[in-house]
Amino acid sequence: MPVYKAPLRDMKFLLNEVFDYPAHYASLPSGENATPDIVDAILAECAKFSEQVLSPLYQSGDEEGCTLADGEVKTPSGYKEAYDQYVMGGWQGLSAPEEFGGHGLPASMGLLKQEMMGTANWPFSMYPGLSMGAMNTIYLHGSDEQKQTYLHPMTEGRWAGTMCLTEPQCGTDLGQVKTKAEPQADGSYKVTGTKIFISSGDHDLTENIVHIVLARLPEAPKGTRGISLFIVPKFLPNPDGGKGERNGVVCGSLEKKMGINASATCVLNFDDATGYLIGPENEGLECMFTFMNTARIGTAIQGVGPAELSYQWALAYARERRSMRSVSGKKDPDQVADRLIHHADVRRMLLTQKAIAEGGRAMLYDAARLADHMVEAHANGEPEKADQYDDKLGFLTPILKGFLTELGNEAANLGVQVFGGHGYIREHGMEQIVRDTRIATLYEGTTGIQALDLLGRKVLLMTQGGAVRNFTYRVANFARRQLTDKRLRPFGVELLKLTGQWNLLTVRLMLAARKDREMVSCAAHDFLMYSGYVTMAYMWARMAAVAQQKLRDGGEDSEAFYRSKLATAEFYYERLLPRAQAHASSMLSPSRNLMQTPAEELAFDI
Repeated sequence: MPVYKAPLRDMKFLLNEVFDYPAHYASLPSGENATPDIVDAILAECAKFSEQVLSPLYQSGDEEGCTLADGEVKTPSGYKEAYDQYVMGGWQGLSAPEEFGGHGLPASMGLLKQEMMGTANWPFSMYPGLSMGAMNTIYLHGSDEQKQTYLHPMTEGRWAGTMCLTEPQCGTDLGQVKTKAEPQADGSYKVTGTKIFISSGDHDLTENIVHIVLARLPEAPKGTRGISLFIVPKFLPNPDGGKGERNGVVCGSLEKKMGINASATCVLNFDDATGYLIGPENEGLECMFTFMNTARIGTAIQGVGPAELSYQWALAYARERRSMRSVSGKKDPDQVADRLIHHADVRRMLLTQKAIAEGGRAMLYDAARLADHMVEAHANGEPEKADQYDDKLGFLTPILKGFLTELGNEAANLGVQVFGGHGYIREHGMEQIVRDTRIATLYEGTTGIQALDLLGRKVLLMTQGGAVRNFTYRVANFARRQLTDKRLRPFGVELLKLTGQWNLLTVRLMLAARKDREMVSCAAHDFLMYSGYVTMAYMWARMAAVAQQKLRDGGEDSEAFYRSKLATAEFYYERLLPRAQAHASSMLSPSRNLMQTPAEELAFDI
């Protein structure tokens, strides 16, 4: 079985050399203890836990899956012991506020942790990952009493959390939510309804599970304006903070899925379950967006993680497997055939995986700095400042989630292709990465929903193109500074062209939408993918600029590392970035080529 190796060298390159996280952390009150030595120690321990504890459970957990008996879910062998080690290590509270038992480190430290653990074993990492979103929601919108009751045990990892949105009749369209919440004399509510596709909805890892549930109050307005948010624990809390009597929420069944079999995806039945309102009445969706945005950024890791894991395993295979001779002549003349690594098409696939994994990681780390500032502003009671960072992060979030998960799927499939027929066989693990990754483009809003959020809401409706102008201004300023260096000039020139084109495309779509309302929906996917390719190009140019400077300075032990960075940047610009132009052309095509055929004529009798 292949093993996962945490890419610490690449992570530290981004943290210390590209984005200067030491200076970033020094500017944050929460970064006081995030010194370079402490960060390195945390990364090393997290890598050790991911490589030695989580990675060995990845394939066995998939084979065994979760089981349901008498309304209780059992996770695969080894998961409970691994989770206990996770709790003992204090990992759940890494970025949580100290007042609730956390370590109080910057939010981005949690992302670094999640990347390594998620790459090693995504199904396992979903259990504590969902809890983080629930904790953030309670922290930002809960009452003082709710914070005191739930955040301490959740920060310790003794209690877990979920988000309960989807119902049998509705997924993305939450205006159709039917779950009811009836007010009680004691201020609580009785919640009744069925929720489906609930990740980590039930399990045996923690003593309690805190469900964050969307439901409707009596006489609430129709649609999304009539949805409220509730805390519904599996076990009602005791006054002393322990778990009390069983609440009226039960796992009715486990979903039979394509992948992530070790992650319990549940149908939850709420039958007069006791719940507590969190946030204002009928503003549950606004509060839930805290959870959803946290989850969407977390899901973006499931684009980077599978690309990294599939690349590691495919690279190891390509270095050992022999097949045919290189078209340019024998590379291993003493052997019966040359290794796969010598064949150009295999190189194409491996470099595509590498460019996606490392470019996507850079996109995540760049956005994580904004998340740190946003969380800090909230904690300091600076709502206007928090909103400013939230707007910047909000523009990037659908790009991160939509674009990176689509490319993560591509990278996972390329890994199977490198293995050939062996990639289709379970024992090698490559097909599992494909199965596990496929869900990432679906949950927390499909790629199409992310695209509509980006173009329709963030770009056109909310900012009239301002979000693109602001981001491209930053990119263009960087690009101009690269024009004086012969090796970097092609990157700078191309970026300047793309920033102009991105703004022009935005204006053209804005004008077209005034005449044709379908244009936004028809162009959204191409606009998102174009935005993703340009954003990743910016990241690769930044990495190339640092690598070039390091090579120019000389005296580095990692010369090969920096040469590889420059070579991969050139590969990305010459082989992958041209895809953006296809998306640019497609997004401007008229909506009639999608909408002119009547719905009934799309079906044909066989």
